[in-house]
Amino acid sequence: MQGQDGERDRHGARNGGDRSPGAPGGMPAGAPDGTSAGAPAEVPDPEPRRGRPRSAAAERAILDAVIALLEAGEPLAGLSIERIARTAGVGKATIYRRWSDKEELFVDVVRDMEPDDPPVSGTEGLADLRVMLESLRTRGLAQRSSALLHNIFAQMKSHPKLWNEYHGTVIAPRRLAMVEAVRRAVAAGELRDDLDVELIDDLFVGPMLVRTVHRPDAPLPDDLADRIITALLQGLAPVARV
Repeated sequence: MQGQDGERDRHGARNGGDRSPGAPGGMPAGAPDGTSAGAPAEVPDPEPRRGRPRSAAAERAILDAVIALLEAGEPLAGLSIERIARTAGVGKATIYRRWSDKEELFVDVVRDMEPDDPPVSGTEGLADLRVMLESLRTRGLAQRSSALLHNIFAQMKSHPKLWNEYHGTVIAPRRLAMVEAVRRAVAAGELRDDLDVELIDDLFVGPMLVRTVHRPDAPLPDDLADRIITALLQGLAPVARV
């Protein structure tokens, strides 16, 4: 989402061209100027735009504009594309080439504020699972330390369309990645093969979610992921006495 020209789109794919969903107000997709009256228009290119990378600077300005407005006390529901474009110093068409609506934009704003998802091997089982559990812990810490991020999540949950967009594009892929790591652990003989893999995943993720979401005052020590994994592998039954 950030970085260089030809940056990744919201699903992580490389995107070398602009997408142009229809803009509000009857402006057809692909119109030369999708701005509304009073909004700054983008200067047309002298060369054909076929395959031109999207501007990383413009995308960064848009994300920063939303964050600045939220920090100033604007609620999510009160933000309009026009206001965001004006604050970012871009035209509305620049926003609509990147995001089809406010929900998509707001999800990317939240993702931008959260810690990055860590790289995993994609071949390990328990080792990858531990990395992803640690990522859950650090995101919980980030939400606790950022009043703005905490406030955004609270507002998102009261907007079903926005929360569903976040769940579908952020939470669901993370859960799928963890389930796949459990499958690899089972295949490698690191975990039992007679239990449903989704149940096993819930057993690992559940304690971390309780600590990060349901008990905001609970400690999140550095070794929490390791402690959860060790407790589950050893089991909760008392050690048999000889």
